[in-house]
Amino acid sequence: MSDSTATSGSTADAAASGDQSTRIALVEDHHAGELLTLRRAAFVSEAQVYGDPNIPPLTQTLPELREDMARDDVVTIGAWDGHRLVGSIRVEISGERATLGRLAVAPDQQGRGMGTTLLFAILEFLPEQISEIWAFTGKDSRQNLALYAKHGYEAQYDEAAGQLTYTYLRRVLHAVDSRRSDRSAASPPAGRQ
Repeated sequence: MSDSTATSGSTADAAASGDQSTRIALVEDHHAGELLTLRRAAFVSEAQVYGDPNIPPLTQTLPELREDMARDDVVTIGAWDGHRLVGSIRVEISGERATLGRLAVAPDQQGRGMGTTLLFAILEFLPEQISEIWAFTGKDSRQNLALYAKHGYEAQYDEAAGQLTYTYLRRVLHAVDSRRSDRSAASPPAGRQ
């Protein structure tokens, strides 16, 4: 398993919380229950935006989550504060494309840069052939859309799925990829040799 340590939020936020770093690592099957709990807590506010308590992150069962995590084309990355899972992101790999989904941050950790930390942490876990990253979020999820736009994701199209309409965004990796190479050369993540 590959681990790295990333600072989330500002230095003042970290000092105020007494924690200077967050551990980023793959989420393994024995963390599935904790991951399901995190996602449900994080997506309640999203369900409220749409007035729909039946959005997929809130209705997925533990066996369905475990089945998804076991897929060869899916990577689930988590952020831990000590032993507590405080954030996660799901990445599906298909050819030269990675698709992000289920970016979840514990409600008490939102607004501290955890989403941004996870967006950049995925780069360490992507196969070299990946040339673009896609993400999707609800069309009315202004905060999510702003997060992706801030980090270079551009809206491509909207697609209806039942009562929801998703906005699909894309980021081409050429600029991000050089950043990953520079960072890796400067200091390899903890746990890598």
